[in-house]
Amino acid sequence: LAFVLRAQQRQPETTLTWEQYRKRVVSFDRQLRGRELAAEHADELRKVADQYGVQARFIVAFWGIESDYGRNLGDVPVAAALATIAHGGRRQAYFRRELLELLRSIDAGHTPPGTVTGSWAGALGQCQFMPSNYRRHAVDGDGDGRRDIWGNKSDIFASIANFLAKLGWNDEQTWGRAVRIPADFDPRLAGLDVRMKLARWQDLGVRRLDGRNLPRRKDLWSNLLLPDGRSGEAFLVYDDFHTTMRWNRSTHFALAVGILADAIAPALK
Repeated sequence: LAFVLRAQQRQPETTLTWEQYRKRVVSFDRQLRGRELAAEHADELRKVADQYGVQARFIVAFWGIESDYGRNLGDVPVAAALATIAHGGRRQAYFRRELLELLRSIDAGHTPPGTVTGSWAGALGQCQFMPSNYRRHAVDGDGDGRRDIWGNKSDIFASIANFLAKLGWNDEQTWGRAVRIPADFDPRLAGLDVRMKLARWQDLGVRRLDGRNLPRRKDLWSNLLLPDGRSGEAFLVYDDFHTTMRWNRSTHFALAVGILADAIAPALK
């Protein structure tokens, strides 16, 4: 399993530009498939959204980006992958703990029978939960006594929503928005370290993509991101973006979730 150690060094969130990552992860096919599945499961998604306080479009977006709506669960033997990283990769203590969590889950009969497969990093099911997150956050969405994040849509939707709710999701906000910056914008103001209210960004010349003023929620704190520098796209991001980064620490991942959720939204109106 030497490829597991190589994969740890070549994660797409860190090796691709934002433009490359966006084309790969928020493809037109993924947007279209997301809208189709959101419409197909709209009633159940709305019920889960109301129960956990997480908008349905985001539940579908996380599902889409983590496993391509269940089409890519990973085919790596997870116990072997975790043992490999725990022995020779980065963050060895963390992966040792995850290996022990997986073995306990297998011993308790929570995982599918036979060899448990998943991602090279040990993520499981259509939610791509690490074993410890499976124990803490996976839920039985349909009351059948199992927490099946491999094949049961009710459990998958509820588990994603439950995890986000526990991370602090606020369904009265959204993730953020693409914006236009002025020609003289100071790039030192971009990034996760500079946080200002929308009114201040408005004063600095930041506008919606179509040139209109920013929303009038003067109390809304946000960061401005330039993932590919001044010549690329610009985004204002809010609290739920930061919550997404507690799921996955990559700004590329969090931006992709938000953009995919916006693309899915019309199917749920």
